[in-house]
Amino acid sequence: MPICTRHNRREVINNMRVITGSAKGIRLKTLDGMDVRPTTDRVKEGMFSAIQFEIPGARVLDLFAGSGQLGIEALSRGAKQAVFVDQSAKSLSVVKENLKLTGFTDRVEIYHQSAEQYLRNCPEHAFDLIFLDAPYRMQILEKILPDTERILKSDGKIIAEHEIECKLPEKILNLGLQKKYFYGKIVVSVFAKL
Repeated sequence: MPICTRHNRREVINNMRVITGSAKGIRLKTLDGMDVRPTTDRVKEGMFSAIQFEIPGARVLDLFAGSGQLGIEALSRGAKQAVFVDQSAKSLSVVKENLKLTGFTDRVEIYHQSAEQYLRNCPEHAFDLIFLDAPYRMQILEKILPDTERILKSDGKIIAEHEIECKLPEKILNLGLQKKYFYGKIVVSVFAKL
């Protein structure tokens, strides 16, 4: 069944929850509308299994925050701090609601900016983990990935969720593609510094 059908989408939104950790099982809110594309539990579980040992004590960036579910999942699993960035005020309102629901408001920073604006002003080597769940079919990841290299710590990881049609290069500046995980039409690509 296609991932984007209205029925599947509604099911994902109604069941969006924290998978494990201190906030396990808490249902998260999301924006309605066809522009919103929450990460499914299956993809999220695979994504976090790939980086499970890097999460405790990490400083995390959720660059296209949406509902904040990726940053919140990281906090639930022991990340020290999460930064949420989104250019949509409505999305950030949902992020704030979800942070209250999960009790993580004291461990976050929230920025109402585009990804490009945030990356321009972010200090070097600021993050252990960077989540990129950019809007599909807009070639945003190809533009953003080179700028994320500068703000990633030397032993950090970038986790990018994208559609299978998006072909990311094996090497971008000093970033190398470590692994790819396939979930039907969705791909999770993990990058690290070479």
